[in-house]
Amino acid sequence: MLTIYVPDVELFDEESETFIDYKGGYISLEHSLRSISKWEMEYQKPFINPNEKRTAEENIYYFKCMTLTKDVPDYLYHMFTTENYQKINKYINSELTATTISSFGDDKKKGSMKIITSEQIYYWMLSYGIPMECQDWHLSRLLTLIKVFNVNNSEDKLSKEEIYERQRRINEEARARTK
Repeated sequence: MLTIYVPDVELFDEESETFIDYKGGYISLEHSLRSISKWEMEYQKPFINPNEKRTAEENIYYFKCMTLTKDVPDYLYHMFTTENYQKINKYINSELTATTISSFGDDKKKGSMKIITSEQIYYWMLSYGIPMECQDWHLSRLLTLIKVFNVNNSEDKLSKEEIYERQRRINEEARARTK
């Protein structure tokens, strides 16, 4: 969970020729499968799509989907500072896990990003028996858990020759890194 502070802002209304004070405040946010699912229901397109940039309006709506704080006034989302955006982006892009999973063979060639919908992630959760409360985890932690299940399940299916070949590649890569 990320908590940001949006400072108070005083703006001049040219029509009434008066200054208007907008009260800031703290907002708690969670980048989770639940948040993505809400966003996808609104826009009816994949949130995780490396081929498409979201508009400012779509980003603001996603921040609303991420919000855990009750009764946040709508205007507050339009008062985010550059620092607020930087903190949110850093949080969304954080791994928030100590687990690392190495890719082997053709996985490196395919690239790691593709279009994924929330329903696909829910499918993976159900397939692996991951409890539904995990939909509220930071998305990267949930995706890492799914990858762990995938790796462990695929290792069970490898022949001895495949395991030896994979270990040989790991050793070669380690030697190349350490020279």
